[in-house]
Amino acid sequence: MNTNLTDYYALRAENYDLIYDIPARQTELDGIARQLSDIMEQQRVLEIACGTGYWTERYAMAAQSILATDISEPMLVKARNKVYPLNKVQFQQADAFALPAGQYDAVVAGFFWAHIKRSQQALFLDNLQKLCGSGTQFVMFDNCYVEGSILDGRSSPIARTDSEGNTYQIRRLSDDSRHEVLKNYPTDSTLRKKLANHARDIRVVRGTYYWMLTCVLR
Repeated sequence: MNTNLTDYYALRAENYDLIYDIPARQTELDGIARQLSDIMEQQRVLEIACGTGYWTERYAMAAQSILATDISEPMLVKARNKVYPLNKVQFQQADAFALPAGQYDAVVAGFFWAHIKRSQQALFLDNLQKLCGSGTQFVMFDNCYVEGSILDGRSSPIARTDSEGNTYQIRRLSDDSRHEVLKNYPTDSTLRKKLANHARDIRVVRGTYYWMLTCVLR
């Protein structure tokens, strides 16, 4: 069984956007897209773990400029093939712990926080704070854990929890390969505590399927 997250998303790139077709999730997905467009209005945006560009495409019209990054080249290939406003969006392969320097007003990280081990979350925030500076808007969103079947919008079951509290799921791809995927599901209070030293004006909105956090870096 593969435990490498980068390998998993490289293999999943071709069919990844199918996850956004689940009918039960549409209302919340549209809500996140509207909020992103409002927050990113005329902002110079750094996007972390942009994946296939699904979210990049949805708020690109509002932003002043976007540098969208991802560690997975197959994901970036899919992202580059989407349609964006002329000269607004650039893509770059980059590790989220070694992001490119630039002038940013806002940072977006969708469906990434859940893949950071608890022991590495403070380091990620330290790096982001140093890179972007005080006053930068920071937006994260990710999945809530919902019991039931993935077919009706539910989550894959938790397979194990490690010694530091990280949770993992077993996922099977279309090529029948099996992958153990790190996927944490933080509570609102956990999110607030983790970001307290790095951000102010922390707000968390939680729906049935997704949570969204907005804040300003200190």
